[in-house]
Amino acid sequence: MEGRVIKSTGSWYEVLGTDGKKYNSRLQGKIRLEGIKETNPVTVGDRVELLIDHSDASITEIKPRNNHILRQSVKKTGHSHVLAANVDQVLLIATLKQPRTSLGFIDRFLISAESFRIPQVLVFNKKDLLSVDEEIQANQLKSLYLSIGVTTLIISAIEEEDIAELKTLLNKKTTLVAGHSGVGKSTILNHLSPLLGQTVGEVSDFTDKGTHTTTFAEMFPMGNETFVIDTPGVKEWGLVEMGQQEISDYFPEMRELRMECKFGSRCLHLTEPKCRIRQAVEEGTIALSRYTSYVSMVMGEDNRK
Repeated sequence: MEGRVIKSTGSWYEVLGTDGKKYNSRLQGKIRLEGIKETNPVTVGDRVELLIDHSDASITEIKPRNNHILRQSVKKTGHSHVLAANVDQVLLIATLKQPRTSLGFIDRFLISAESFRIPQVLVFNKKDLLSVDEEIQANQLKSLYLSIGVTTLIISAIEEEDIAELKTLLNKKTTLVAGHSGVGKSTILNHLSPLLGQTVGEVSDFTDKGTHTTTFAEMFPMGNETFVIDTPGVKEWGLVEMGQQEISDYFPEMRELRMECKFGSRCLHLTEPKCRIRQAVEEGTIALSRYTSYVSMVMGEDNRK
């Protein structure tokens, strides 16, 4: 019987079978090649073949993935951790205050998804907390990200109309949801489907950071072929398997222009003469914030705080 992994806690996997039942399962034998640089051979979202033997279930085959999204392993240097597989889109929840999500973090998340050819949705939450000037800033950012092909919303998790709009975007798709702790991710998920029962963490007034309430990725069926994958509150988003030369490929506004540089694909868009990317920044057709994020990534700096 086929199934889909909805939860991974180490050596055990919870699999939702095509019969609608959930099975606690283990891997049967070595079904992955040796030397793979992933810390987890099976991940949430994987489609698998199950062998059912009374109360026991074994995963005998992992179906080919349509895609997957990685982040750097926090435990093993040089290894990556697969957050999820077979996703239709990623959704990043960000906030401009309480806590503030840095544009560097947002851009790293977006280009990571772009490198795996996964469509992105960016949601700025807590609009009810914004001042007039902050609302203007939020709308400017919305226009910026819409212009590069990122579906962008400004919402309040307490507004039914906003949640309804978000539900429409998720319908009949598998969506990976991410965001710093404290941005309201669990609150939004609970409003999307009360059955999820995600724990909500308060934002500390002292640190302006949320408490971590999710400890591992988990996929929740929401009916109508709709799934959401909740991920741990991520503190950082390291670039995986991405060389300096290719980073500009994953900035849509740079991808169109980079071959017009004097040195073509060899140009890093830093100090090279006749660089079309830097010219576009000066002209204002590429946002300075995006270029700043790009430079920090190429230079290996940390602009995510």
